Amino acid sequence: MTSGNNGASTPEDDDPFGYLYADGQANGAQPPSGGGYGYPNSVSRVRAVGERKYGQQPQQQTAQYGQPPAVPQQGAYGQPNAHYAAPENFAGGGPSTGRQPAQNGGGRGRGPNTKGLLIGAVAVVAAVVIGIAVAMAGGDDDKKGDDQAGGGASSSAPQSPSPSASASGDAESPELPASDAKALSLEGGTVLASDVKGAKAAGGTYVGNFNHVGAAVTWNVSGIPEDGKYTLNVTYGVPGKDGNATLTINGTPQSRPLNMTNFAHAPEGDYEKGWTNTWGNITLNKGTNVIKISCEQGNSCDANLDQLSLEAGWKN
Repeated sequence: MTSGNNGASTPEDDDPFGYLYADGQANGAQPPSGGGYGYPNSVSRVRAVGERKYGQQPQQQTAQYGQPPAVPQQGAYGQPNAHYAAPENFAGGGPSTGRQPAQNGGGRGRGPNTKGLLIGAVAVVAAVVIGIAVAMAGGDDDKKGDDQAGGGASSSAPQSPSPSASASGDAESPELPASDAKALSLEGGTVLASDVKGAKAAGGTYVGNFNHVGAAVTWNVSGIPEDGKYTLNVTYGVPGKDGNATLTINGTPQSRPLNMTNFAHAPEGDYEKGWTNTWGNITLNKGTNVIKISCEQGNSCDANLDQLSLEAGWKN
């Protein structure tokens, strides 16, 4: 080997077309015949596209002079190419660039429009709430109109101290029976009298001689409109002292006696100034009922009986 000539087979002097030149022929360059181009024993660098795969040893392919190197057959459309391996198939994993694959034709990837969906959901909920509120407001108005049409009494209206509403619930109860002493049935030695002034019955007549056990008066009252609660009003007179009697309704004695207190505050022994009134809560049946006032054992019956009347409902 002389100076300036490093040999015909060194890579840096490897000229694939050396056999075309005189100096190449002088150095032994030959046309290709199954080996590499250029000089003898030169390194072959020509291989088919896709021939070498990552992680595998390269395969030598030869090509005849004048023919194109063999190109690997492409697979059918949609099938993977045998000579192509995706980066994720590289041995040890393919290189990662940190970029996400482009979407929508290479543009920047975008997620679903959650803001638009949220606005739509809020609008739907608001519409439902408004509809419910309108419906409820309309129902309240209808109910208010019904109450006004029914003529219900205002809660601020003053309450009457008279007996409570009748069992029928009517604001105006029908006129109920009343009786003077003359219309009562007398029992147990009771008599009609008129010598004590101040009785309200016609002619000033009242029932006397009531101050002994067994004395009684009975009122057969008819025209009761319905079953329910009623108040029995009694006008009487006492001689300046308290008294009481037994009240019996349709054969059943009441648990509480008929109170005949000296509400007039008359002086003792003065019947004329002792006229007053009392009441008792009773329950009657529709139609006819029997009301009895009697002097029983344990009662204090020194009193004169004047008038009886009924009201619907009970007094407090």
